[in-house]
Amino acid sequence: MEVIRVEGGYPVSGEVSVEGAKNSALKLMAATILAPGATTLTNVPNIADVHVMGKVLKELGAVVEVVDEHTLRIDTSKVDSWETPYALVTRMRASTAVMGPLLARFGKAIVAMPGGCNIGARSIDMHILGLEALGVKFDVDHGDIHASAPNGLVGTTVNLEFASVGATENLIMASVHAKGVTTIDNAAREPEIQDLANMLNEMGADVRGAGTPVIEIHGVGELHPVKHAVTGDRIEAGTFAAIGALVGEPITIRGFEPEHLGLVLRKYEQMGISVERGNRCITVSRNRPIGAVDIQTLPFPGFPTDMQAQTMCLLAMAEGTSIITENVFENRFMFASELQRMGSDIVIQGHHAVVRGVKRLSGAEVRSPDLRGGAALVMAGLVADGITTVLDIYHIDRGYERFVEKLCSLGAHVSRDTLPDIDVLDV
Repeated sequence: MEVIRVEGGYPVSGEVSVEGAKNSALKLMAATILAPGATTLTNVPNIADVHVMGKVLKELGAVVEVVDEHTLRIDTSKVDSWETPYALVTRMRASTAVMGPLLARFGKAIVAMPGGCNIGARSIDMHILGLEALGVKFDVDHGDIHASAPNGLVGTTVNLEFASVGATENLIMASVHAKGVTTIDNAAREPEIQDLANMLNEMGADVRGAGTPVIEIHGVGELHPVKHAVTGDRIEAGTFAAIGALVGEPITIRGFEPEHLGLVLRKYEQMGISVERGNRCITVSRNRPIGAVDIQTLPFPGFPTDMQAQTMCLLAMAEGTSIITENVFENRFMFASELQRMGSDIVIQGHHAVVRGVKRLSGAEVRSPDLRGGAALVMAGLVADGITTVLDIYHIDRGYERFVEKLCSLGAHVSRDTLPDIDVLDV
C-alpha cells in the first residue's frame, strides 16, 4: 500500500509550474471522437484519469499515441464502437463525456453509470433531460445507459436547472452536428467549457457564447482534426496557492490564467494573504495571521467546490470562526473528519461547516477521502507537528502530476512510501 509521508515544520517556498487542466483534458480527449483523423493535444497532464480516458477511447477503436510526457496523438478515424466498458467508466465520472460525441457521430451510445470520487450522488439527470430535448431516447438497463437518436439530433432550446459542467459539455458536443441551432440556457461558465468550445471551433464547429450563461451551437457538417494546447489547471494552481497561504513563505505558481481563480484569490486576500498577479502566474505569501472568512461553493465564477477542502485546511488555522457552505456536492465534508484527527475544530451542520481556528495541528495517520481532500491532508501535514501519513493516495494520483516531487522542490519534507500489507489472521 502506497502512502505519502509528510514531516511538518520545514520552510516551503520557491516556484512551481502547473500542468494542463485535468477537467479540460478529459473532455478534449472525448471531443476527438467528433473529428475522424488524428488530433494532437499538448499540455496534457500525466495523471491517472487521463490514462483511464485513453483506455476508454482505445476500447472504442481509437489509436492513442503518447508522443511525449504531455502530448497525445489521438486518431479516431477507426472508431467503430459506441459502447464504453463498465470497468473503466465506473472508475471515473468524466467518462460519461463520450456520450455526446458518440451520439453526434453514430446516433447512439451505451455508457455505464459514472463513478469517480465518492463526494455526492452526481446524478446525470440533467444530461439525460437535455439530450432528450434534442431527440435522444434513453433506456437504463443493468447499470448501463442506452442512448439513441433514431430521427437524428435536432437543435432546440435547453434550460438547465443547474449550471452543470458535465451536462453543458455533453450538450455542446452532441449539438455540433444537430440540425439547426441549439441554445443552452443557464449553461456552465467554467474556463474548461471555454477551452472545449475553442477546440471545437478550431475543428470547424460553430459554438458561440462559451463562458456566458447562454451558449449557441449552430449545427455543421464534418469536423477536422487539429492541434490544441490544454488550458492550465486552475485547481492545481489554487492548491499551491493555498499551500503558500498556509506556510507563509512566498510561492510562485506559473502556467495558468490568474483570472480563472478570481474569487478564490479575492477571498484569500480577505484572509490577509498577499497575492501578486503576473503574466500567467501569481506569487502568494503571508506575513500576518490568517483571518477568518465565510465562503460558499457555487459554479464558476463562484467559489469552486474543488477548492473547498484546501481552503478549509487554511481556515482551520485562522484566527476566529469561519463558515463554509457546500452547495455543489453533499458528501464533500468527508475530509473534515480526517482533518479533525489532526486537531482541527470543525463542526458539520448539514451542508455547513463551522471552522474554529486552532493554534497548531498534530501529525496523524489519515485517509484520503477524495482527490482534493487528499491533497489538502498533505497540505495540512506541512505545518503539523511530527509525521503525517496519508493513505488511499490513488485519489491524489487521479488529479495531480508529480505532487510529491513538486512539494519537495519547494523544500517540503515529503516522501512516497510503500507500507507492507497487513496479514489477516484466520479465525
